[in-house]
Amino acid sequence: MLTLTENASSLIKNLAEQTPVADDAGLRISTTDAESTNFTVDFTSTPEPTDKVIENAGARVFLEENAAVALDDKVLDAQVDAEGSVRFAIGAAA
Repeated sequence: MLTLTENASSLIKNLAEQTPVADDAGLRISTTDAESTNFTVDFTSTPEPTDKVIENAGARVFLEENAAVALDDKVLDAQVDAEGSVRFAIGAAA
């Protein structure tokens, strides 16, 4: 299962709180193919019925079925750059 670093959890939670979609909003990650490394990332108010939901320290991540397969043994990290842009990174689980 995808795991979140402390930074990723904190940033996702903070961004969700600033997004006017819903109180239980989350970051949704999707892809067209389980073998793909091209992901679409959006904030949404609720997961799709087939999404896998990951919750960590108040952060919610919704994984579309293909993304859940592709990210099963990965770690999601996040950082804010000097311009204030959030950058997500995916790495191998330790």
